[in-house]
Amino acid sequence: MALKEAKVKAVEEIKDKFSRSRTAILTDYRGLNVAEITELRRKLKEEDVEYKVVKNTLTSIAIKDFDFNLDEFLEGPTAIAFSYEDPVAPAKVLVDFAKTHKQLEIKAGVVEGKVTSKDVIDELAKLPPKEQLLANAVGAIQSPLYGIVGVLQGPLRELVYTLQAVQDKKAS
Repeated sequence: MALKEAKVKAVEEIKDKFSRSRTAILTDYRGLNVAEITELRRKLKEEDVEYKVVKNTLTSIAIKDFDFNLDEFLEGPTAIAFSYEDPVAPAKVLVDFAKTHKQLEIKAGVVEGKVTSKDVIDELAKLPPKEQLLANAVGAIQSPLYGIVGVLQGPLRELVYTLQAVQDKKAS
């Protein structure tokens, strides 16, 4: 009876992680040794990403109530990187790690509730960090404002230059 309770608890935990995550990326870690998996977990943890080895059958049961289906990707050893805040962080870490550790295979992902392919995850990893995107947006908003200020200051500046020229002419 205790085994069944443990499986029910595991299903609920996986279901909770999927419901809270903005991004969940499925990987096949076959071929990575303990030190490499530890290194990957450390890099993911630095980005507030949780990396969990899951049982495929329990995962399949856990996600049956969601609007997506991952059954075709739930084969072989599976670990899932869950990100609850930054949807880009796990993609960046996993794609970068896979470049140097060819054994790590990115299977697919769920981004904002939609199943995505490995190609989409690769593209997601190329996005600049969230802070840079926000800075670019603020810069794009500020740029026209600086232009307006410059245009409005132009006539005032010309008036000051004209008055200065008149004053210099009268002084000489």
